[in-house]
Amino acid sequence: MQYSLGIDAGGTYTDTVILRDSDSRILDSSKAITTYPDLMIGIRNAIDKLNPEYLSKVKLVSVSTTLSTNTILEKTGYPVGLILVGDYTVPRELPADYCITVRGGHDSNGDELEPLDLAAVEQFAVSLKKKVSAFAVSSYFSTRNPEHELKVKEVILKLTGHPVVCGYELSQELGAYERASTAVLNAQLIPITYQFIHSITAEIKERNLDAKVLMLKCDGSVIDIKGAKLRPIETIFSGPAASIKGASHLSGLDTCAVIDVGGTSTDVSMIKNGVPELCEKGAVVGGWQTRVKAIRMETSANGGDSHVWFKKCVRIGPRRVMPLCVAAVQYPNFKEKLEKNPVPLRTMLSEHIQPTKFFIRTGAEPLNLTESEKKLLDVIKDEPLSIHEILNKMKRFPSPAVLDSLIQQRAIQAIGFTPTDALHVLGEYNEWDVEASTIGAKKLSRFTQMGVHAFCRKIKHQVAKNMVYILMSFIMEGKGKEGIKKMLEGEIPVQYKLNIPIVLIGGPVKAYYEEIKALIDAEIIVPEQAQVGNAVGALVGKGIKRIEIIIRPSSMENPDENFLVFTPTGRKKFEQYGMAVEYSHKTGEEFILNSMKDFGLPEGSIKVNTSMEYLSPPGWKHTPMETKIIFVGTCIPGIFN
Repeated sequence: MQYSLGIDAGGTYTDTVILRDSDSRILDSSKAITTYPDLMIGIRNAIDKLNPEYLSKVKLVSVSTTLSTNTILEKTGYPVGLILVGDYTVPRELPADYCITVRGGHDSNGDELEPLDLAAVEQFAVSLKKKVSAFAVSSYFSTRNPEHELKVKEVILKLTGHPVVCGYELSQELGAYERASTAVLNAQLIPITYQFIHSITAEIKERNLDAKVLMLKCDGSVIDIKGAKLRPIETIFSGPAASIKGASHLSGLDTCAVIDVGGTSTDVSMIKNGVPELCEKGAVVGGWQTRVKAIRMETSANGGDSHVWFKKCVRIGPRRVMPLCVAAVQYPNFKEKLEKNPVPLRTMLSEHIQPTKFFIRTGAEPLNLTESEKKLLDVIKDEPLSIHEILNKMKRFPSPAVLDSLIQQRAIQAIGFTPTDALHVLGEYNEWDVEASTIGAKKLSRFTQMGVHAFCRKIKHQVAKNMVYILMSFIMEGKGKEGIKKMLEGEIPVQYKLNIPIVLIGGPVKAYYEEIKALIDAEIIVPEQAQVGNAVGALVGKGIKRIEIIIRPSSMENPDENFLVFTPTGRKKFEQYGMAVEYSHKTGEEFILNSMKDFGLPEGSIKVNTSMEYLSPPGWKHTPMETKIIFVGTCIPGIFN
């Protein structure tokens, strides 16, 4: 009997789950707090809670993580040198630390426009050998012919030994600038992802597990460890991808909307006929447009651990804090500190000046700290401190900008009242310390003219309204968000009806069932094991695989003879269109089958769906100017061994 282990290292919590391969039954699951800067501590803590007998039989491990996304958002990637090959027009800044443009490149048919200037590449590489950790190369029309990118890669590897990312390896889509951005971001992530993967594999080896390791991609499919090391950019947004695959698997629905309530954020997405809906233009992360196909989703900064604070009115988020109930468990004297913390005057209240707000060191050591940041870090140690205590130690209030900077760099962690605390007070969640949550609710509710329970019910209701708001904004994209807000506030006497089920996953989502049901007319489902849905999704992602193959005439002067086929592994030439199509179908299906079998799926469980898109101008009477064949492999539900 073989088992599989799913791991989701989210922004707030790390979840693990063990599935029995024969029937996909969940045998055990666990949660632990995600740890920064070392995610492996949280992962190790979660794995330690699992049944060792089941764990010993694990033959496959699949991981989803926010590591790539957070690295790009926080701008903590490694320095990269970028080589642009060809007559590039760069419309705006690129995310590379160093950049050069050299002669070379191809046309839309993959024919060389100009010989590659390898001498310039060699000089650039040698000059940056000690300044960067990786290189990226993007050549003009490399998706039609990657020859120049491959030559650049060969030369740089020989001269520096550093990793080199080619644009064509990451996307078959046109768009030289976007491919260049994608290649650079990928190169920034390689050292970080390599370290993370090495830690995962070392942990598995230390536990004497003979298991294959996969990582979830942002389109809901999986990639093996070798591919993840080379293409970490494909793991951005793997958390939301895990949530939608996990929700579908746990609910038994192949078409549904998904609301994933995490500690840091709430994500909404949709799956149709077992395949997540994709954002066709590619994922945007940290303001950079990439060519990485990711699931279409919408995110709200409100999650279970969003900061609840007061200034003229009750506010929720957008920042995440450690809940009071969690802090009371982790720090023995915290409850007493919270009880004694003075309540500020209303006129002094701000995001950081709250009767329930504290700060603590994380252990991370950021580089290039300012003098003000160093002074504040000298005060904040391993015991939670309030603003009042920091004031007593520094003889002045700390700068909000300095606090914000240290929080963003993960040098300090904020503690405060959250929706998770509100649920503890209401008796709908009791994972942590209820008394600490109640103390916090009493302090904050003084500003609201409400009782403690009424205050917590208001928080809970507002979180539920936010869930429905982002779901309807996502579904009714471009239809006007103001009307949705007015409907949810009761200003318009209507209610939306959704004709597909809504699946809730993550944390204590069951607590929000009634509120959501009252706000929208739809079937609401909270599956068993909803709290570890992302870890389940990390595993069942091996049940999907996508590729695209493109066919174009070699020449538009004679478009009915001689055709080029562009596949993920290169290009081929054919005299007849029918031969090109036949080759494409055979190659695409073989690629899907071989990949999915390599993930441990039996061939009989794999279904390959094919769709074709044709591009031709009005009045065109020849074979299509472009034929795109999309292959999607899916696994028969319930079969994962």
